[in-house]
Amino acid sequence: MVRTEVLVNGESFPLAQGQDLDQLRHQFEEAARDGARFVDFVVVGNRSTSVLVSPRTEVVISTSAVQFDPRDTGDDDSPYGGFFDL
Repeated sequence: MVRTEVLVNGESFPLAQGQDLDQLRHQFEEAARDGARFVDFVVVGNRSTSVLVSPRTEVVISTSAVQFDPRDTGDDDSPYGGFFDL
């Protein structure tokens, strides 16, 4: 499966499956343009995350292939623990 990782000022946030990357990019751009705003998304573990984005925030988005994780559904109503190895 493909894992998308968002780095915010060097802090890693691996996105849960099902996140709309185009919409998330748009939210980051708007938040930086507007001065500062929280951007919400779901990370691996189905945990809701909010990041305050300002014009000084550095955001890097990358993708990579990883092993399939059946728990990574993007459903923040069903969170689970940290990462695991198969």
